[in-house]
Amino acid sequence: MSDENVRQLARSAGLAETWTDALGQSQQVSIASLHRILAALGFPAATAGDREESLRRLASRTTLPPLVTLQAGSRLTLPRHGSPRALLHYEDGGTASLRFSVRADRLVGPVIDRAGYHRLEIADREVTIAVAPRRCVTIADRAQGRRLWGVAAQVYGLRRPGDHGIGDATAVRDLAVGAASRGADAVALSPVHSLFAADPGRYGPYSPSSRLFFNPLFADPEIVFGAERVATHRRESAALEQAALVDWRPAAEAKHALLRRLFEDFETHDAAQDTALSRSFDAFVQAGGELLRGHALFEALHGKWLGSEPARGYWRDWPPAFRQGLGQPDDADMAAFVEAEGSTVRFHQFLQWITARSFEAAQAAAVGAGMRIGLIGDLAIGMDRAGSHAWSRQSDLLLGLGIGAPPDEFNRQGQDWGLSGFSPQALVSTGFEPFLSTVRAAMRHAGGVRIDHVMGLQRLWLVPEGASPAEGAYLDYPLDDLLRLLALESLRHGAVVIGEDLGTVPRGFRRRLSDAGIAGMDVMWFERNRGGFRTPSRWRRDAVSMTTTHDLPTVAGWWRGADIETRGALGLAAEGEAEQRKRDRRRLWLAFGAAGIAEGPPPPVDDPAPAVDAALGFVASSPAPLMLAPLEDLLGLAEQPNLPGTIDQHPNWRRRLELPAAKLFDDPAVARRAALIAARRA
Repeated sequence: MSDENVRQLARSAGLAETWTDALGQSQQVSIASLHRILAALGFPAATAGDREESLRRLASRTTLPPLVTLQAGSRLTLPRHGSPRALLHYEDGGTASLRFSVRADRLVGPVIDRAGYHRLEIADREVTIAVAPRRCVTIADRAQGRRLWGVAAQVYGLRRPGDHGIGDATAVRDLAVGAASRGADAVALSPVHSLFAADPGRYGPYSPSSRLFFNPLFADPEIVFGAERVATHRRESAALEQAALVDWRPAAEAKHALLRRLFEDFETHDAAQDTALSRSFDAFVQAGGELLRGHALFEALHGKWLGSEPARGYWRDWPPAFRQGLGQPDDADMAAFVEAEGSTVRFHQFLQWITARSFEAAQAAAVGAGMRIGLIGDLAIGMDRAGSHAWSRQSDLLLGLGIGAPPDEFNRQGQDWGLSGFSPQALVSTGFEPFLSTVRAAMRHAGGVRIDHVMGLQRLWLVPEGASPAEGAYLDYPLDDLLRLLALESLRHGAVVIGEDLGTVPRGFRRRLSDAGIAGMDVMWFERNRGGFRTPSRWRRDAVSMTTTHDLPTVAGWWRGADIETRGALGLAAEGEAEQRKRDRRRLWLAFGAAGIAEGPPPPVDDPAPAVDAALGFVASSPAPLMLAPLEDLLGLAEQPNLPGTIDQHPNWRRRLELPAAKLFDDPAVARRAALIAARRA
């Protein structure tokens, strides 16, 4: 088969044959890479017969899909299908008879202006019509003329008595109430997605097992059972709670042991007697349906096979009867496991119930304390290929392809993040159910959501399994549909949407986000021009402003050069960084002075506090509708939560704050900086 035939098939499948590197040079994807990626997408091109069959399957995508999106006030347009007459059943009641005009291969219908998920009967089909508002609920909608501010926190790093050494939803509640007392309107959280209950050593929050469910280690059982009942099941955990770093394995084991004792108590005293708590749990399980059952079954199976000899933590290594997710429900071995381990499956459903109730209470407390937004969750870009979603919903994902990034000036070989993403074909064929379930889970107990690597709504760099990241290619996603569905779910949940749009951004993409009411992110370290740092008055009015992120230096660490020292000790620092930092300190202080934030000479390297104060005031002066202050900067800490490029060499995702969350805003330095921010935002 000719190379051009392969490239034609790639274009039809939504693959980009070329990409632009960090120097602005056009690069072409190799034919060998296109073959591998096409095969992983389910469109092989090894032979002429393969290509013809792949083209036939691609052509079938033009038929009427199960869900069609449009913006309210637009005409309903469908692929031509049967009769030009249809019946539309509105979600909130009422029915309308529709008539379509035929234009080539399209049916053009009337304007639909009622937002919601409506049901269309046309010929022999029923189709969901998702009518979205023009844009998401915006931060400005919530602000009502004010410029808001909030804090950004790593959940695990928060501290409270009785937390077993890991921050939890009640620590989040304490933080939110304290921040609200100083005028804050939001708490942006690190991801709280489900990880691997049987393997607590896998604690990276951006490599979730499932984004549909919570990490139970963040649950506070007192929210459900009360302090007195929980106290009877507690064991000594002072050493874990007092540690400066989260010791994930023993802390997780202690927390799970407590939750297991509570579960056994619940089964004996609540489930057996049909109490109100028991009925609440049963309703939660019923509402969770097959998604919850599949996740709980995975957790039970993962615990079994990880504990076998040899350990088999990846579901692809399990015996065949257990590899197919929920696809083989009648298999005798699987049925026997479910019968024997039904209590274990129920335990993992119980964990999700407790955790959901915990975050529900935290959001209610944040709003009750006066916050206009409350909690802002963080939605990771993908899922671990060895996790719950990949096992239970295999057809949702592109399991033979990993999400990553092409080579650039910082990563000359490119990046493979070890994550799997949604299949665009699966999204369309299922009426976008996997995407909708994920968005709803993120918004359910929050006032907003931050979407990591939001460019993934338009395209993802996908790498064939086992290949170099440089051998990947960009795959297009149905951006229009995804933006409309986000707007509709934002309306229904009353949640704002923030998109992490740092790095390489497709041309015109930020305008699309802005039009859709999705706020971008402006981070001080990246707001530069040729002469130094850009004055905050020139920052975007439709983006959230921040001093830094979890992957970047804190202000104190940057000023001191602690990040360069740390990377230098690990052999990761670039030549000349220290000298460049000296120049950048002067430039940043000049920018502070030009903005009226600071005066006089810059402080010495070993006295970063004035620079921290100035940086927070600088960022707070931006026209952004929301400014987020990381707790590390409010406290003036030097160490950042995560150091990219390291695994065990640096305590990533482990650092705990010294003060209890309930007392953070009583600290004089934090209170002073909060007042400084509030004054600038006012």
